[in-house]
Parts: sequence; structure tokens; C-alpha cells
Amino acid sequence: MVLDVSSLKLTLGIVALTLSILFFSSFRRTRSPYSGWWCLALGLLMAGNIMYLMTGTPQQVWANPAGNALLVAGAFSVWAGSRSLRLRPTPRWLLLSGPAFTAVSAAIENPDSNAWAGGFVYLLMMTAGMALATRELALLRTTDYQAHRELALAAGILAGYYLLRACVYTIEGPEGPVFTTYFSSAFTSMLTIVMLVTVSFSMTALSNEQLIARLNERASRDGLTGLLNHTTFMEQAAQEVRRLHNAGSVSTVILADLDNFKAINDAHGHAVGDTAIRAFAAACRAAIRHTDLAGRYGGEEFVVLLPGAGHESARVIAEAINRNLAAAEPPEGVSFPTVSYGIATTTAGDLAETIGAADGALYEAKRLGRNRIVTARLPKR
Repeated sequence: MVLDVSSLKLTLGIVALTLSILFFSSFRRTRSPYSGWWCLALGLLMAGNIMYLMTGTPQQVWANPAGNALLVAGAFSVWAGSRSLRLRPTPRWLLLSGPAFTAVSAAIENPDSNAWAGGFVYLLMMTAGMALATRELALLRTTDYQAHRELALAAGILAGYYLLRACVYTIEGPEGPVFTTYFSSAFTSMLTIVMLVTVSFSMTALSNEQLIARLNERASRDGLTGLLNHTTFMEQAAQEVRRLHNAGSVSTVILADLDNFKAINDAHGHAVGDTAIRAFAAACRAAIRHTDLAGRYGGEEFVVLLPGAGHESARVIAEAINRNLAAAEPPEGVSFPTVSYGIATTTAGDLAETIGAADGALYEAKRLGRNRIVTARLPKR
């Protein structure tokens, strides 16, 4: 039995609806942004194909432009979802511009009598959406995700197909022999069904990877500040110090302690104390380099590892933290505490010894009156 275009589009709509329902349950469980965008893309794909079922009826005048716009919105949703994997938001105006341009181009080409009104713009927008998604997926690091490769391949195939489709459409039109044989609506629907079913397995794996990544992130971060927690910092810092030692490079540790922090808690309550801790963490993040490690060592004490930096660079960073903290807006009637710092630099590759020396320097800073930076130097080995 040969399926006509309407049957294939109906089948595609049913497949999209089924997958959308399945992945929505995954989205509710994981709250994965990519799963949410994928559900939206599937919903738009289903709605667009439903619009096309009205071709040849009086509703074609609005249904076909709407169908084009919905499918382009679906392609752009795949792009937005791919960007979310890299923690990059997509501006709303950028998401809406493609579908809006597609709808307008179809509306001005006599959609009441021309089933392919706005066809060229539609094909270009579909190419753009899938090509952008391919790029975002290809830029993902394999250390973060493994299942994205199959998705990038699928998006790339669709982008290439729509580009070829646009070229053939331009050369011979929608009634040409090559277009009706290899790039017709029926063939496109069949290809899309195959691609949807194929990538579903990768989508499931990717959703699980995102869930695991979020759980690992929660397990490694301090809940109040977002900095590394004590255990994770010590593990990662120890590895980095050993690596630097083997390479013949130095490493520097900064220990920081908020001065008279107990007095703030006693006078203003723990909520204000938490605000001060978060303010210091934000000041610290703004001052350190992307290669540095920062963690909450315990209570109101923090630790920073500066790979490849000496004690002079550490002093500069500590002063930058102080400036950032001074510029932060405290709650009304409250002043953020000053900070004492202990700094230790070593080439020995022993993190515990370096932290011990920094702790001694921090104790000396407290003894000298607080709100100062003291440096301790370890002997080279």
C-alpha cells in the first residue's frame, strides 16, 4: 500500500505526539532544560503537520503559513535546547524572528491558491535552525556529555537535507522531477519519522546524563555559596598541586576568614550572616581566574588555590576580593565584616603542608589585629 502525503503527515504527527508525551514525563522527572525544549519542538512539529492537513481546503490560506511558522519554531527550539546544554540562554526575540519571518513570507505569496507560499524562506529557516543546533551540539565537550554526537549527526543530516531541498526548489520549483522524487513532502515526512525514532534513544541517554551531571554538581558544591565544598576542593586541589609539582611549577593557597563573624550572627541573626558569606563568595568568584579553585573551607573560612601563581599574585587577588566585598551592598543597618588572609606558596606538591602554612599565616594576621594579608613561604624542595 502506498501512503499519500496526508497519511504520512498524520503518521508523523502521531509519532511526534507520542514522543512528546514520553519525553514530557522525563522532563517532569529531571527538569532538564534540554528535555523541555525537545518536548516543545515535538509539540510544534505535531501542530505544524496538523496545519498541513488543511491543504486544499478553504483553511489553507492561514493553515499553510501557520504550518511553516510552527515547523520553523520547532527547529529553532531544537537550537535553543542545544544551547541550554552549554548553559547559554537564547534571546526570545531571536527565537521568534525566524517563525515570524517565515509566516510573513508565506502570507504575501497568495497562500489561498499557492500551497508552497513562502516555501523558499521556510526551507532556508529550517536549514538555519538545524545548522545552528548542529553547531551547538558539536561544540559540547565529550567530558560533559557522550550522547550528543548522535544528535549532532542527526541535526546535521536534516540541515544538509533542507539545504539541498532549498537549492532544488530554487532551480526547478516544487513540481520539478528531482524535487517531487527526493525532496517532496512525503519523502520529507518519512525521513523525519525515521530521524525522530532514531534520536529518541540518544535523547533518553542525554536526559540521564544531564540528571547525573546536576546531581554531581549538587554533591560537589556548597549549598549556600555555590563554591566547591570542602571535600571536593581538597580532592581537586590535591590533584592540581601534584600536577604542577611534576611540571616544576608553583602553587599558592589563600586562606580567608571573615573577621568577628560571630558578632554579626549574634547582633543581626544567622540570615544576615549568610548574606555576608554569600557576598564574600561572590566577591571571590569575581576576583579569581577561571583556572583557580575556590571552596568553602568551613563556616566563615574560605580557601583558594592559584595554580602557577606566586604569593605576589595571591596578594593582588586577595586585595581584589576586598575591593569587591567593599563594593557589595549590605542589608540596611549592617556592615559586612573585614577579612583576614593567610597566603602560602610552595613547589613541594604537598597540599596539606601548604594549607598548614597558610593557616599559620592567617593566625598571624588575626594576632596582628585582623583585616590584613600575611604571607608565609615554604622552602623549595
